[in-house]
Amino acid sequence: MWGAIRHHGFLADAVIVSDDAGQFRIADHALCWVHAERLVHKLVPMTPDQRQAVDVMRQLIWWFYHDLKSYQRSPCPRRAAALRARFDRLFKRRTGYVMLDRLLTRLHRRKHELLRVLDRPEIPLHTNGSENDIRAVVIKRKISGGTVSDAGRDARDVLLGLMKTCTKLGVSFFAYLGHRLGIPTQTAVLPLPDLVSQAAPA
Repeated sequence: MWGAIRHHGFLADAVIVSDDAGQFRIADHALCWVHAERLVHKLVPMTPDQRQAVDVMRQLIWWFYHDLKSYQRSPCPRRAAALRARFDRLFKRRTGYVMLDRLLTRLHRRKHELLRVLDRPEIPLHTNGSENDIRAVVIKRKISGGTVSDAGRDARDVLLGLMKTCTKLGVSFFAYLGHRLGIPTQTAVLPLPDLVSQAAPA
């Protein structure tokens, strides 16, 4: 899919923000901070010192995250340089908890992807928005157990995608379908491409 997008010259300046799943590690890539912090949260410390090290590290990461959000609202080169230096200090810390120190080293190696927002402050710091977009598909799949055919899968994905798009645009999905199917409705609904163009920032 990404090959076709690039072949036709679309989304040339896009940044792909992901949870580091291999299929999304394409193009100009950034890592989700929520998933990065979750790796620290999932550690299972065995001693009070290890628990304290994890708690302190999590707090430091969230402080840094909030400062990145602040930077997004008012970016400047000096603040970007300070945040890069702070990132190094944060993820080069040695706590004495071997598993945590290895994880910090691993995250430090992904510095460019975690700090992509310093060059592109308009991108999100997490994947919550995109995960919310696919939640309806996941719920439907869990309830129905999947589809019987490729055609059924395509129909499900198209309709759920249309429903999510209508919801984001503040348009009644049933009014949209009714208008497209020629069912008399109180108000006409513009085609979705026109609605998306109207909602897009100038």
